[in-house]
Amino acid sequence: MKARKPASAVASRITPEFQPRVIREYRNLANLNQTASSSRVLNLSRIYRICGRDRDYSEAPFFQSSLLNRCIILKHTLRANERHFYHSNRRTVTKIILPYDHSDLRLGGASIFINQLGFESLARQYLNIADFDKNKDIKVLRILDRLPSLDPFLVRENLARADIRPASCYLQISGADLSRMMQFTSREIERLVNTALGEYYTGASMKLGNKILSNELDQELLPLKSTFRMSEHEFTEGVFAWRGFLYYKWRYLELQDALREVLSGLGSYQPTGMRDDTVRTYLASAKVRLAKGMARALNQAYDVLNVYDTAYADMVARGKPAPFKRFLLNGSGLFTELGEVIGTLDHITSFWKFRMSKSIQTGKALKSAEYADVLMDFESGLSHLFEERPSFNVTTTGFARAVIPAG
Repeated sequence: MKARKPASAVASRITPEFQPRVIREYRNLANLNQTASSSRVLNLSRIYRICGRDRDYSEAPFFQSSLLNRCIILKHTLRANERHFYHSNRRTVTKIILPYDHSDLRLGGASIFINQLGFESLARQYLNIADFDKNKDIKVLRILDRLPSLDPFLVRENLARADIRPASCYLQISGADLSRMMQFTSREIERLVNTALGEYYTGASMKLGNKILSNELDQELLPLKSTFRMSEHEFTEGVFAWRGFLYYKWRYLELQDALREVLSGLGSYQPTGMRDDTVRTYLASAKVRLAKGMARALNQAYDVLNVYDTAYADMVARGKPAPFKRFLLNGSGLFTELGEVIGTLDHITSFWKFRMSKSIQTGKALKSAEYADVLMDFESGLSHLFEERPSFNVTTTGFARAVIPAG
């Protein structure tokens, strides 16, 4: 089957090596329209169709380029035949997809990876950019590429730090998620503010919890800057990392049930057409590797979160502020590692819920080759976890480590 010819003048100028390949049905772009943006996907094409006539949408666009403002951006795990696009050993990259037709994403789209070899030339060709270094959209793309995931919270925070504030329609957290997160963060903050700031903030934890998604929290907690004897820059960076840790700790806890559903599904799902011995052998071994990989990912997140929890406990339970100050000063590196792990697990659970649970509910099982593609995609995201990695030397403060399956 031949790929469709590009339907737009912009797409027609793309060199042959960047023409889209035929996408298997489960990777069909149209599937993205049936779900909201996630930690792996920023679906500006869908937002355009839903909110394109809103005043806020046009007054505070995500991108200045109308073409980019209707694209699909996703975190993508490089496959073996794509690694030549980078000199470095990058595992996860950021992909821009320009749909040929926003009203029918089944037609596919042209794509490039941000900061791939030749990115500057390709971006000029795709988007008619005159001044690459000063272009605001390029700045936004590079910020997105540096992020471990595309969680709305993280994207909004990082863009705001660069004084870029797109309309709220672009980066929305569902009301239910926001409510659960507020309850979690207010409890998490309460002990710290009561211990470190005493009666000054008595009863104000919910007030501070409600500001966890905004830079206003930095101002509310300024007394801590003096307590820890930190510069303004150190404090701002530290509170941002703290907000990120609180967000990811909440996501970590939220993912537990979803991951159990995936593990249960891996053990029971029966694809059709199991005639190929090679595919059958792969599926049998992949289930075990994936179970181990997910357990190790959970344990890695557990270890990083315990760095925070241990420092937090020293501060609020033992009256030792030094460890928490060190966390604030050095948390940004751990924050990135944690974001990558949670983003990988989030991708697996959200994709399983969208694609596999739908298959189970309708009784239309995937063909064995299609199911193998799904598992290979999951394995690719977890591949760096299949080798043992040293754990942090921390004490347990409230999480249960995952049990790595034998075999």
